[in-house]
Amino acid sequence: MKFPNHPEKYNSKPLFSPKDLQNYRDFRDAGNIFDCPENIILCYSRGLMIYVGENYEVDERSLAGGILYSLTELSDSVGILGNFGFGAPAAVTISEVLIAMGVKKIINIGVAGTLQKHIDIGDIVVCDKAIRDEGTSYHYLQPVTYAYPDSRLIKQITETLDNSGTKYFTGPSWTTDAPYRETAAEVLKYQEEGVLTVEMEASALFALGKYRNIEVGALFTISDSLADLKWRPEFHSEKTAKGLEMIFEISLEVFSR
Repeated sequence: MKFPNHPEKYNSKPLFSPKDLQNYRDFRDAGNIFDCPENIILCYSRGLMIYVGENYEVDERSLAGGILYSLTELSDSVGILGNFGFGAPAAVTISEVLIAMGVKKIINIGVAGTLQKHIDIGDIVVCDKAIRDEGTSYHYLQPVTYAYPDSRLIKQITETLDNSGTKYFTGPSWTTDAPYRETAAEVLKYQEEGVLTVEMEASALFALGKYRNIEVGALFTISDSLADLKWRPEFHSEKTAKGLEMIFEISLEVFSR
């Protein structure tokens, strides 16, 4: 079976757009209309959202089931959005709403599992391409193996990391919708190909960025390992928490430049 199912998918116009949805919401709740920051950090960690709320002056809004913090003490143009769920469908759906509201750049930050033995818990990884082992991206772009981030945004991220003296790795990620179906055979294959991480959103967000012509990038901190063909979870680790704080700070610096 080819995917998507309908052969004319890519040549067909959708029946409604994120802007149509936003217009409907504005009509239903006129008192909640606000200007969305043009630069958004996507976050999947409740702990990191708490960290931001406690350490920065923020303007909090509800947005499409998530929580948006506009970082008012730094710039009206930067915000972080969290508490909306996780995975490719959730990330792309809420990003579509953001784009309809005027967002121009998105940095996706989160945790990832390492596939490589030389990358450990708390390390930082910049994603330069992502294997499309999820379903969402195929509704935006023709089937090919990889989806790519915006090269300009990735360059800004790596320059910021370099200037800060932060150790990091750059390489491919494996994006999957089914974390409980990650197999040893897949890990071995991707290890040999030099794939660094596994996570659930990057390839779909990169495809969305290409389709909507906005800048999308992604960086991760390592929270667990499959490198030895056994699952070693360290989501609770202080190194994981510090890594999340670091990639938030780096993303904030990129957008504040």
